[in-house]
Amino acid sequence: MGVRRWLPGFVALSVIWGASFALIKVAVDAGVPPVWVALWRCLFGAVTLWAVLLLRGERAPRDRALWGHSAVVAVLLNTVPFTLFSFGETRVSSVLAGVMNATTPLFTLLFAVLTVPEERHPGARRLAGLGLGFLGVLTVLGVWRGLGAGATAGALACLAAACCYGAGFAYLRRFLSGRPESVTTLSALQIGCAAAELALIAPLAAGAPHWPGHAASAALLVLGALGTGLAYLLNLGLVRSAGTTVASAVTYVTPLWSTALGAAFLHEPVGWNALAGGALVIVAVALTRPRRARTVQQAEDPKGRQPVG
Repeated sequence: MGVRRWLPGFVALSVIWGASFALIKVAVDAGVPPVWVALWRCLFGAVTLWAVLLLRGERAPRDRALWGHSAVVAVLLNTVPFTLFSFGETRVSSVLAGVMNATTPLFTLLFAVLTVPEERHPGARRLAGLGLGFLGVLTVLGVWRGLGAGATAGALACLAAACCYGAGFAYLRRFLSGRPESVTTLSALQIGCAAAELALIAPLAAGAPHWPGHAASAALLVLGALGTGLAYLLNLGLVRSAGTTVASAVTYVTPLWSTALGAAFLHEPVGWNALAGGALVIVAVALTRPRRARTVQQAEDPKGRQPVG
């Protein structure tokens, strides 16, 4: 299939995922507690995905095991990391958060090596990629000049969120990648579970919600409906039209958008170390990718349908 057929979806997906970090920043700067940012994000995303599911005439599965696995995946890929990224951005820029998110494939490989039998011998090239990636993280942080306590806590929160993604993707591959349900169904279950989990946690952790203003409310709506709803469907369409290799390349472009949008619209500084470290992380991700293209079945691993921010 020609580039013209899949390129618009590729660009749209990279922009949506890259913009997620700026949207989070707008919300937390308006005073929305991190756990409520995560809840609104999942709630709007769940509404979008369930609406699509109903329009397609698909029904929610009744398999208890599937619901149980979806609840665990929701914790690892949504409930915890969405809250951590939001907390992190109360202390660091969206630019830095976007670069930290780019380490997700490195953590995914790390957890896969530990839990997936066929990944336990990754080879020298992929191990070198892991080492280079974490060198890139240290460069982004500028460890040679030290960080303030607040910035350190924020950066570590973003890095922990990427680590959660890595664990979640390894869990998905082991327990859900072979399921017969559509990716839309699995996505709706996952985000629905995350919204339910956060609905229980948010009032206890941060009290009742409040009106944060029109700008922050619009940011949350776009973050949820597009970044945690439509993005799933765009990614699935990209996998089907262009293949997994092209779809996974969004990982390389997303940090560029997050950096550009954070600098242009939020006037966040972009130091040389953020650019250099981000470049090292992107090269590292390229090294950790397997040489052979994934099969279509592996392409429908929910890793391919999960927003990276």
